[in-house]
Amino acid sequence: MAVSDPAQLPPETASTRAAESSTADLGLADLAAAIARGTVGSVAAVGAALDRIEASQKTLNAFRIVRREEALAEAAEADRRLAAGERLPLLGVPIAVKDDTDIAGAPTAFGCGGDLAPKTEDAESVRRLRAAGAVIVGKSNTCELGQLPFTSGPAFGHTRNPWNRAHTPGGSSGGSAAAVAAGLVPAALGSDGAGSVRIPASWTNLVGIKPQRGRISTWPEAEAFYGLTVNGPLARTVADAALLLDLAAGPHSGDKHTPDPLRISDAVGRDPGRLRIALSLRIPFTATRTALHPEVEVAVRGIATALRGLGHSVTVADLNYGIMIGATFLPRSMAGIRARHDKMPGAVVDPRTRANVRFGQLLSGPALFAARQAEPLLHKRIGGFFDDFDLVLAPTTATPPPRVEEIDDIGVNATNNLITAACPYTWPWNVLGWPSVNVPAGFTDAGLPVGAQLMGTANSEPMLVSVAAQLESVLRWDRHRPEPWW
Repeated sequence: MAVSDPAQLPPETASTRAAESSTADLGLADLAAAIARGTVGSVAAVGAALDRIEASQKTLNAFRIVRREEALAEAAEADRRLAAGERLPLLGVPIAVKDDTDIAGAPTAFGCGGDLAPKTEDAESVRRLRAAGAVIVGKSNTCELGQLPFTSGPAFGHTRNPWNRAHTPGGSSGGSAAAVAAGLVPAALGSDGAGSVRIPASWTNLVGIKPQRGRISTWPEAEAFYGLTVNGPLARTVADAALLLDLAAGPHSGDKHTPDPLRISDAVGRDPGRLRIALSLRIPFTATRTALHPEVEVAVRGIATALRGLGHSVTVADLNYGIMIGATFLPRSMAGIRARHDKMPGAVVDPRTRANVRFGQLLSGPALFAARQAEPLLHKRIGGFFDDFDLVLAPTTATPPPRVEEIDDIGVNATNNLITAACPYTWPWNVLGWPSVNVPAGFTDAGLPVGAQLMGTANSEPMLVSVAAQLESVLRWDRHRPEPWW
């Protein structure tokens, strides 16, 4: 971006432009530290983030709602609190949240069209981020009801990948991923019901953490999509993702799942010891023809080599998911779509979503009950694999990011075939409710990012984060940035 001589600009404009050039490259912790030191004010940092968002919106299209007036007022209040000596972990720092998450005074469209009423209260995760001092600059785009590994829809168009605008950033947290990868905000909150944090993280060169079910509250829902969906952070570094996770984490009294609290950011830089890691390339059972793209396989094997170089034992050992896990995913997913749609009177959705809502109605009885009852059996069977291994390394996706238009104007079956062929790896961990972390694994010959996931059993986030941080220390994926979009 060409910047005029600050001496020739009005004082407020000069401050914002200077902040824009100095804060766009800062991560979450570094920007928080700069604001706390007074190196940059919150109004300047938030204003610069808003300017980047609005300058990129016609091309990147990362946001559904931009809270310019409200965010600048909140930033001014943060500057007053800072001047009075108050300190909070994210006081005055701009953050984005996905548009499946309630913010008081704004509608939660969740990718849909229609005239939707504004929410009267913040979601619990937003409440906790505000309590940490964060300034929510906007709500990022997501596909209709989180169904796709694309962030596209008739209500808002295509959100594009900062690395190549012809391609999707993934979904359904694609707006959050695009915003962070492009440097619009230092970190963002997404949600993951079948890979919706990990998939866009892998396709935009980010760290994305799917935490243990219940780690971050989904309130005002006691659980989301019958336990499949969790909230999780996206950031350029492991430390920033873990910090955002810690600050958003914690229960609401109405939550159905409340794991014991963990301070996950303490695991960054901690030696996890020599771990037994299984490299599993087998695709979980699908009814669709799928295959691992050779460039993705090479990238994931490169992560295995890096782990061996860090002293870990990595063994090729395919995890056998079995057919049952898929049979339990479908009722929970489809019934979850129906339940969320039923809570959104006035929502306008495309024919594929309407078909899934009808299918969800059919699966909301005995099939859903059986699916929930099967989860302990799956924990026991798949948990047995971890008698011999501490964690699993697997591809996050089977392919590099598709082109944005591939999802347009196709039927239900073609849509299912497309999304299953691209993203067959992530959904089993949503059925299990266990943690998984996407780490950037490099780029294809065409310059498109791909990722790998580290997968553990219940409450294993500290181990996964410590290993991810080890990988980052040698691979330094955070140094690779796309060209500016503003």
